[in-house]
Amino acid sequence: MQNRRLGATILFAIVSFFLQAAAWAYPARPVRLVALNPPGGVSDTIARAIGERLAERWGQGVVVDNRVGASGIIGSEIVARAQPDGHTLLLGFIGNLAINPGLYKKLPYDPIEDFAPISLAGRSPMVVVVNPSLPARSIKELIALARAQPGKIAYSSSGSGNGNHLATELFATMAGIKLLHVPYKGGPPALTATIQGETAMMFANSTFAVAQVKTNRVRAIAVTTDKRLELLPDVPTVAESGLPDFVVTTWFGVLAPAGTPKALIARINADIVEALGSAGVRQKLDRAGLIASPSTPEEFGALIKSEIVRWGKVIRDTGAKAD
Repeated sequence: MQNRRLGATILFAIVSFFLQAAAWAYPARPVRLVALNPPGGVSDTIARAIGERLAERWGQGVVVDNRVGASGIIGSEIVARAQPDGHTLLLGFIGNLAINPGLYKKLPYDPIEDFAPISLAGRSPMVVVVNPSLPARSIKELIALARAQPGKIAYSSSGSGNGNHLATELFATMAGIKLLHVPYKGGPPALTATIQGETAMMFANSTFAVAQVKTNRVRAIAVTTDKRLELLPDVPTVAESGLPDFVVTTWFGVLAPAGTPKALIARINADIVEALGSAGVRQKLDRAGLIASPSTPEEFGALIKSEIVRWGKVIRDTGAKAD
């Protein structure tokens, strides 16, 4: 019995040694980082900012592979089926990881079982913007206006079932109001609709909204974070405007296929955390209205699980459907 235990201990030590050696020899070739937005999109911006820093650190290229479509399902399945050797990674986000499980009865991937979380990467606040013609300059005034005109105030979204659609429905539920949903194919056309007066308001991604606020094409009445944004210091949060429990951000993070060795996950996590702490990466994210948000693998995994529960309830309560 003692010989068996000794043999098992030796075998474990040998395997651990080789796993550690493989982690520190990583990467052996260019790394593919799958992003779920087109070039210029938010996840693409984060992927390229991190990828450039990692390429410098690793001495290997990091190729951003934009796999667009089907609410992130296409790119997610590619990474879920990839070899768990760290050479194919995913820049996932709230949509494919936390919202899709509540929208689709069957997915070709499981956000919990098929991926190994590495690190949260960034958060993208939303800005509640209204067309200048709407007589509401605060959340309280917007709620009062909506109560006086139930179902009449139209809001844009980047598509049914997307993050800003569900965020607006959550807001409406918490405020006890009814709004009219008008979905568009993407964030920029949805924001353009509010600018042109086709819709009255939108919970818009800060990446696209801040510039429009600065040029007075739309009016910002609140932000969805727990603190005010540096880019819009005079705009209050929804929470401080009367709905104290309302805090919503779109989040993004890096994952590997399930089965990737823990030693390798730890190595990549350390390098991503270093990248997100570097001045160059932070400047790129700041310019895009993004908040660098590094984490441990365990923290990111816990976030995904809690957000699946949160948005699953919103989807059930509102009856939201995918496009």
